[in-house]
Order: sequence, then structure tokens, then C-alpha cells
Amino acid sequence: MAVSNQTRSGDLAETLQSERETTKNQIRVAMPGIVQSFDPSTVTAVVQPAIRYVENDNDGNRVTQNYPLLVDVPVVFPRGGGCTLTFPVKDGDECLVIFSDRCIDFWWQSGGVQEPVDDRLHDLSDAFCIVGPQSQAKKIGSISTGATQLRSDDGSTYFELNPTTQKIKIVAPGGLDVVAPLADFSEKVTINGLLTWMGGMVGSLASGTAAKITGAIEFFGTLKSNGKSIDDTHTHKGVQTGSGNSGEVN
Repeated sequence: MAVSNQTRSGDLAETLQSERETTKNQIRVAMPGIVQSFDPSTVTAVVQPAIRYVENDNDGNRVTQNYPLLVDVPVVFPRGGGCTLTFPVKDGDECLVIFSDRCIDFWWQSGGVQEPVDDRLHDLSDAFCIVGPQSQAKKIGSISTGATQLRSDDGSTYFELNPTTQKIKIVAPGGLDVVAPLADFSEKVTINGLLTWMGGMVGSLASGTAAKITGAIEFFGTLKSNGKSIDDTHTHKGVQTGSGNSGEVN
């Protein structure tokens, strides 16, 4: 018996719908992941996809399974112009896994423009790891809504740039170390705490000079040298009339 066009079209539509569903289930674009380990020498991570995949068993029941661990996943750090922002990547860090359209093997090994060594598409083997997405279970708090911060998760230590006040603020409870041959301040410097000078300037150590200051100096308070007060109230030993010099500071 001949099959009507309507029946044939219905069969074709169902077939195409089934193919579309199968294709969608096989395409991987992006999903959250959890870092299992990080190798700083290769800048790669082992990542566990955080969403299970769905399949039907032999009885047609819907079941879910963990994806296999993704290995040798390149980790993406903000980078450009010869500079890179890096941060420690730890086990358990949440991340976003992005799957390349094509095989990345040759590119990952050599860079540049490469041939696809394999015809795979949106494959688990071609993932990139972007560390940073946060679930509600691991979100950070006290996010500044007015300034850019490079900060610790707990917010105790941070470097802040505020476009409104045009100020840069550094909060470092553990201290601040500056390693540089020269620090140049163009304007005023205010120090509210104790200033401890442990060494001299380059070129002055040979002569025994620890510091050289050009310009007027005004002190408020006590000034001491080698434990002796030399402010406006200090006295001298061996004072006598005549043209002689007084003795040392008391």
C-alpha cells in the first residue's frame, strides 16, 4: 500500500527531531567545573565537570552520570602586552570550562595557526579552564560597588583603585614589601607611624652618610642623635666663657 505524503512527512519530522535532540546532547559548549589539581609548570589543570550528563538506559529510564575527569586543561589567566595577572589555583576552586569547536592539540603544543589533528568537534578533550565563577555556596562577600579591588576572598587584604576619589588604597595587615632600586615620590609624603631607616642611599655608604636632605627641615617634638636629645632644650657639658667650644651634648 502506498504511503501518503502526510504520513511520510510525519515520519521524517520525527526522525529529524530525534536527530536534533541527539546532536544537541552531543554538543558541549560550556559548563561549571571544579579544579582537582593545578600544574603551574604547564599551566594546566585537572577538572571535574560539575554538571552530570543525562542518558537513557536499556529500559528507557533517564539516568545521570559524572563526566570523566578532564586532564591537561589549559588554564586561562588575564594576559596581554607582555603582562599576566596570575593567582594561586587550588584544589576545589570553581571554574568555567569552555569547549573548543575544533581539536586544539597542535595549537596547544606549538601555538600559532595550526591544522586540526583530529576531526572531533566540541569534545571533552578540547577544554579551557577559566577560574573564577562562583556558586552561591562559595561566593565571596563585601564586594565594593564603587572601586576596583585586587583582594583576598575574605576581604582583609586588598589593592583598591577608586575612580571617584582618584585614589589608590592598599590594605595589608601583614605588611608591605617594596623591592626597587629607587622609589620616586613626586609630591608630599605623610607617615603617621614610626619611620625606621635601616640603611643608606646608593653612593653615600662609602662616605658613611645614611641620608642626604636638600631643603629646610622643621621638627616638632624631640630630636635625638645616638640617644642624646638635640632639640631646643638640650644642654652641653664643659661650658666656659671665652672663645672656646662647649663640650658634648648631655
